Amino acid sequence: MLILNKTAGVFFKPSRRKIYAFLGSFHFHPGKLFLHKLVLGIETSCDDTAAAVVDEAGNVLGEAVHSQTEVHLKTGGIIPPVAQQLHRENIQRIVQEALSASEVSPSELSAVATTIKPGLALSLGVGLSFSLQLVDQFKKPFIPIHHMEAHALTIRLTNKVEFPFLVLLISGGHCLLALVRGVSDFLLLGKSLDIAPGDMLDKVARRLSLIKHPECSTMSGGKAIEHLAKQGNRLHFDFQPPMQRAKNCDFSFSGLQHVIDKMIMQKEKEEGIEQGQVLSSAADIAAAVQHTVACHIAKRTHRALLFCKQRGFLHQSNAVLVVSGGVASNLYIRKALEIVTNATQCTLLCPPPRLCTDNGVMIAWNGVERLRAGLGILHNTEGIRYEPKCPLGVDISKEVGEAAIKVPRLKMKI
Repeated sequence: MLILNKTAGVFFKPSRRKIYAFLGSFHFHPGKLFLHKLVLGIETSCDDTAAAVVDEAGNVLGEAVHSQTEVHLKTGGIIPPVAQQLHRENIQRIVQEALSASEVSPSELSAVATTIKPGLALSLGVGLSFSLQLVDQFKKPFIPIHHMEAHALTIRLTNKVEFPFLVLLISGGHCLLALVRGVSDFLLLGKSLDIAPGDMLDKVARRLSLIKHPECSTMSGGKAIEHLAKQGNRLHFDFQPPMQRAKNCDFSFSGLQHVIDKMIMQKEKEEGIEQGQVLSSAADIAAAVQHTVACHIAKRTHRALLFCKQRGFLHQSNAVLVVSGGVASNLYIRKALEIVTNATQCTLLCPPPRLCTDNGVMIAWNGVERLRAGLGILHNTEGIRYEPKCPLGVDISKEVGEAAIKVPRLKMKI
């Protein structure tokens, strides 16, 4: 049984009148015949309310998303109760838009798939509660989805990728390397020991007050760093990648963030400005930070590829590295990873940027994959709960560290 975190709060329960009004609001073509399995995916794990309908052939029949980015930019970060309220206000509309765009009625669905782990407790609760009422009303199977599993499998929607493959998931809330051996068969090789790279980039952007920069005022922190870095010279600052002596595949970003914060404070004193103003050297700092993060991620991924090949987990000649998650849309980090895959004779694959960030399509597709494999399909949802924290797969990171694989130095000319 899944465990309900004590801090998770109470499920969002719309009134029956609202639910019936919602269900009665659809207008469909009664003569339309669907030959494929159809899955509705619902995603509310963090700050995006998203839904999509996908068929078993991988066709996206309809999707909708409501982004909270603009609201959270004003508050300087995601405030869970605010995110929860925005999910509550938008989930009914978003699901309705996705179903209407697909011309699929709830009764025609094969199943409903919803993110239930990991994520923000208050956000997960909104999606789960809404989904449970939907499956109860229409007597449909429910497929609980692990958010990271969905990110990892998205590539199989857009590309013909067979198991096994290595996946690097990098986002604002997660950072891990895993060997994907099947739909729900993962070996965890390494993860962040503290914060995620996207979280670190967002914090650096806030510390640099990039929201006050005329070119970055509407961008998320990570996007602002990537944009400004193009104008900067990374050689003006020397930040060392973390964990250089640790021969494992784990990551760490909090120590690097502390070093960067001290450097920014020093530059503010040198330039005679107060915190909250934009430094003249902001672009150079952004470039140096981005390069250091890219090198750190690339080296840990390089070791993971070498480990998997050494153990026979991946083919020597046609191994595939999949990179997904919000930070995977950073083209500079992708180029660093291309250097690694070229050196190891591997293929680098990334979903399109719109499918790297949180979306309903990946949840629906994960539902399709599980439906086809006959894995985790629930006809009785009693006792189902969301899990704010949940590891992915079997952790073999200790074994990776014990292998102590030395990684050849690569020239990161990006």
